[in-house]
Amino acid sequence: MIKRALEDNIIERLERNKILYIPGPRQVGKTTLLKTIKFSLKEPILWLNGDEADVRAMLLNSTSTKLNQIIGDNKTVIIDEAQRINNIGLVLKLIKDNIESVDIIVTGSSAFELSSKINEPLTGRKIDLFLYPISFVEMERHTSRLEEKRLLDHRLIYGSYPEVITSHGHEKEVLRGLTDGYLYKDIFALDYIKKPSLIEKLLQALALQLGHEVSYNELSKLIGADNETVERYINYLEQAYVIFKLNSFSKNHRNEIKKGKKIYFYDNGIRNAIIKNFNPLSLRQDTGALWENYLIVERAKKNNYTHQWINTYFWRTFSQNEIDYIEERDGILYGFEFKWNKKKKPKMPKSFKENYPQSKFEVINRENYTDFITHNSKI
Repeated sequence: MIKRALEDNIIERLERNKILYIPGPRQVGKTTLLKTIKFSLKEPILWLNGDEADVRAMLLNSTSTKLNQIIGDNKTVIIDEAQRINNIGLVLKLIKDNIESVDIIVTGSSAFELSSKINEPLTGRKIDLFLYPISFVEMERHTSRLEEKRLLDHRLIYGSYPEVITSHGHEKEVLRGLTDGYLYKDIFALDYIKKPSLIEKLLQALALQLGHEVSYNELSKLIGADNETVERYINYLEQAYVIFKLNSFSKNHRNEIKKGKKIYFYDNGIRNAIIKNFNPLSLRQDTGALWENYLIVERAKKNNYTHQWINTYFWRTFSQNEIDYIEERDGILYGFEFKWNKKKKPKMPKSFKENYPQSKFEVINRENYTDFITHNSKI
């Protein structure tokens, strides 16, 4: 079994008297991770699955007395798929306030209502530990760095979902199952989603614009919806952890794009499944976009698992100068340009250097990318 980067982190943090909240996309291994932790803890554990109707009914109209009876002598409570439980924030608050000796771990694959339900009643009482699809670092520890580098083309096409990695020869079938509605289960369950087909059209449009700045106005024309609907549906997809936004960086210098946005997918395989294109890189026109998406997501995994506090952006001017990816750390800007072709070695744009003289810049290609996405990163 592939050991997840969060495993030790979760066990270490259980004793800090905080609720551990583990959000992340569906099927990235949250339940498997918690089962592993369950077996490593030598104490009674209560496991509650929010997908089960009787569990939701049991926790309805909870009181501290009722929760005491449910938990009994268990020392740890695990609530899986907590977004399915009404008033989950109040349930967790009652447990934390009235049963001090119990550790709590909660998972969620949707932030539609879970974030608001948890954040308000549990301010200062929880720790968020986001779980991504399997990372390069997790795989190199499982096999070796050499082996994982050999699989780079494969990862760019099929991604890193756990079941995809372990289903050799059946990757397309697994991804088809994921993208035929399961990933969007929480979105389609919303009462105010009147046209699920629009979500699918929007996903296809976003997938085809990968690596490019997106315009809600252009998207609305492509899918036949108004701007407000496009923006609302993109927010839903973000909260379901299918996509995420990268905003443009600007300090109001002349010619900088101030309100631009680019949209990326949490996994390359999901993106390719949406457009139904699993051709090898030699037959593709979007290798650069796949490379960019892969690097940004792997960097996000690395930063998340090493607890880096940073702001992330892209940078572009109206005269088409650009930097693919920017991190702002401790007031310093770090710019990265991603190139699949190792021979291309662009320099920091002159206007960026003039406006931000303390900034740093590096080109990431197939020769040095492992440092960028692992703990060996120097910048």
